[in-house]
Amino acid sequence: MIQAIGLGMVVFVGATAQRVTGLGFSLVTSPYLVLLLGPFDGVLVVNTCAVLTAFIVLTQVWRDVDPRRAALLIGPALPAVVAGAWMARTLPGPPLAVVVGLLILCALVAVVASERARVLRGTPGAVAAGVGSGFLNATVGAGGPAVALYAVSSGWAQHRFAATAQLVFGVLGAASLVAKGGRPSMAAAGWTTVAAGLAAGILAGNRLSGRVPPARGRAAVIALAMAGALLTVIKGLAAL
Repeated sequence: MIQAIGLGMVVFVGATAQRVTGLGFSLVTSPYLVLLLGPFDGVLVVNTCAVLTAFIVLTQVWRDVDPRRAALLIGPALPAVVAGAWMARTLPGPPLAVVVGLLILCALVAVVASERARVLRGTPGAVAAGVGSGFLNATVGAGGPAVALYAVSSGWAQHRFAATAQLVFGVLGAASLVAKGGRPSMAAAGWTTVAAGLAAGILAGNRLSGRVPPARGRAAVIALAMAGALLTVIKGLAAL
């Protein structure tokens, strides 16, 4: 029961962050769900919840979706999802936990540096962002930083980026689940609290959206994700 409550709380915080900032669900939830469920099942739960969160949010912001940019990102991302899924299935638990934690830390560095890093421009930049997002989505459940870096590099308007990102994350999350060929091993109580946390987080995010300064929301997401990623790496190293 304690684990189920922990799952619900983590998903609640992640869903709130996703609604307020446009991304953040996977960055916040992935390291903690890996700690609670293990690297493979934890990321599968992240992928499952990310699909649901993205498509629920998409129903509220679909008018701002940019179909052309979505296609530019999703097209090259799908082969990378297959490669990432192969790695996730192949590596044993402890090394995979270390890889998950380190990749999330790298993704966080990209988010922190995004205001100064404008390296992914034009169509080549979109392709590179798609590949990075697809691979990270399948391995660690966190494909957002690569897309965010492309958004900053190309001067993508925040409201258009936040809406289009939901379509991208929804499609890539679904592709990751299919490529890994399984469903998470989790008790019914866990699924119940996860569903409750997801719904409550989206409702809370709706209330907070527009009230929380973007910089403050992003700082909170980064701090939570950084702590979880470090704990994941430490746990993986200790189990080697």
